[in-house]
Amino acid sequence: MASLHCLTDFKAGIFLHDLTTIFGANGELVNYIQGFQPRLGQLSMAQAIEQAIEKGTHLVAEAGTGTGKTFAYLIPAILSNKKTIVSTGTRNLQDQIYEKDFPLIRDALKVPVQAAVLKGRSNYLCLYRLEQAQIQTAGFDRALQTELEHIQSWSKRTHEGDIVEVSAVAEDSPVWSQVTSTADNCIGQDCPMVAECYPLNARKRAQEVDILIVNHHLLCADWSLKDDGFGQLLPEAELIIIDEAHQLVDTASRFLGISLSARQILALMSDISAEQLKVASDMSALIDLTHVITEDIREMRKLMPEQSLKGSWDELDARANFSHALSSLCDRMEQLFKLLAKAAVRSKGLESCWKRCEEVWLCLRLFSQQEQHEWIQWFETFHRSFSFYHTPLDISKAFASFAFASEASWVFTSATLSVNNNFDFFTQRLGLQGAETATWDSPFDYVHQALMYVPLGLPEPRDPNYTACMIDKIIPVLEASEGRAFILFTSHRALQEAAKLLSAASNFKLLVQGDLPKQQMLEQFRRLDRAVLLGTASFWEGVDVRGDALSCVIIDKLPFASPGDPVTKARLEHMSANGQSPFNEFQLPSAALTLKQGVGRLIRDVEDKGVLVLCDPRLSSKGYGRVFIKSLPAMPISQDLADVKRFFQRTNLQKAAVNE
Repeated sequence: MASLHCLTDFKAGIFLHDLTTIFGANGELVNYIQGFQPRLGQLSMAQAIEQAIEKGTHLVAEAGTGTGKTFAYLIPAILSNKKTIVSTGTRNLQDQIYEKDFPLIRDALKVPVQAAVLKGRSNYLCLYRLEQAQIQTAGFDRALQTELEHIQSWSKRTHEGDIVEVSAVAEDSPVWSQVTSTADNCIGQDCPMVAECYPLNARKRAQEVDILIVNHHLLCADWSLKDDGFGQLLPEAELIIIDEAHQLVDTASRFLGISLSARQILALMSDISAEQLKVASDMSALIDLTHVITEDIREMRKLMPEQSLKGSWDELDARANFSHALSSLCDRMEQLFKLLAKAAVRSKGLESCWKRCEEVWLCLRLFSQQEQHEWIQWFETFHRSFSFYHTPLDISKAFASFAFASEASWVFTSATLSVNNNFDFFTQRLGLQGAETATWDSPFDYVHQALMYVPLGLPEPRDPNYTACMIDKIIPVLEASEGRAFILFTSHRALQEAAKLLSAASNFKLLVQGDLPKQQMLEQFRRLDRAVLLGTASFWEGVDVRGDALSCVIIDKLPFASPGDPVTKARLEHMSANGQSPFNEFQLPSAALTLKQGVGRLIRDVEDKGVLVLCDPRLSSKGYGRVFIKSLPAMPISQDLADVKRFFQRTNLQKAAVNE
């Protein structure tokens, strides 16, 4: 790495270059990056970010699809010579910025600047746990043993220990939990392999680079001061850029809250058993108690709703024997904590289990006391497991005090931050009322590239026949588009019903969420003719299919959050009690932002053309329908199926003319 003195001198020279030149028709980006097209919105956004950095202010920047926001924030950040953290929504986006966007900019500008990706510790191999797993292979089946052998072979040649390097082992394989660590089971500086620790070494590299790329989960974990012995990232940052900022509120709420899962407790019991066999075989009471608690967890799951769902804590309290079972589990965890206090001196592993046991016990006490106040207490059930949550109603004060406590500038950016050109819904939830706001519309020509079709004659969405009627309305659209469509649903139930109806009434190649991993589904969709992909929440954002493969996006209903969701329900009740309008101030803006995300799947490139189908009759029957329409890019709107057919006929003719 260049010395700080040389790097500063070099960057002082770079600042002589105006952003107008860099992004311009004869600038560094055009000359270095094949196919780069100057965009006024991208340049204007970069200039606004540069000004915010220079003035030390905070900026909320909405950039429509195609603006090129990654370059618009990375270039001013690189040229600012400030220690920068870029936080984005997912690990995949982290890798894309680090492996694709950053190297292009660095090489185009010829800047000796360094970047690194930092992920949560569970993304890195733990050599200590790998060694322990190899000792305990008796509990592994043949497939897991084979995967462990792949990991063992890879461990001898990896430099960074990032598990994404191991293509031979699936990302969701249970073997990874055996060979990676969590904040719970890591023994920190007491680890005999601490000098070779991949997560620790990744943290050290993170402190040395100019641009650090993290995700929202890691950023919020660092903020929430859940100290894992590796120190904090944020105090060193002078500039913090939040990409996909619309996801930040939910992520921050989870990290500021408290959660406890059955899986977490069972993992603790397993680790205690393994340590007891090694160094405390004379303490039979310890192993007996772990067996009893393991059985308690299984029995507690039977006291909850059989199906997988989210529910309010009151629903659990109303169930026979649940409160008694929770109280008994809490008492047994206290007994286990006292036993472990005596055993902890025998090994660092048992000492770690003792500390983890105390945390679990205190969490169980909290949930059994049901101290609500400004918190939402709720649960979630899975096929064989469950989780308890204690979530804050409002994080605005906590986030504002955190963000404004340092001298760092903050930039929040996403394609979906405003509703009807108003940022209040986003800024108020994070306490950012004093931040500057700005919008850059998509450079795509929606007027000529897209058509919005709103079918007539649909019943109200609550009608039990709604999905069947919707399928009848969209089959002619799918025939006109020759498949090549996403159908985005607001519920899994509607998706499954629609899949059965479409399968019986059409010959499209259906790709239904859940049948394949997400990336495999998208690869098949791009490759197949007449493909129709049916998806729910995870396909409404972060999906990029360009070209003819995707020519139609169909949305079944306006995406209002379910009032049955325990967190949503509690927040709406809290707003009502405080004289606010839950619908106008929460449900409507939240749904409008979600709709913008879904609509954003349609046009991904200057050459793309497509039809957006919004099926919900409330768009025209309710006054608030205008809010949704005004929040979307301006495009022609029709309620006539003939216009849809003409759109695709015209598009096909244009493609044929180009191919000639």
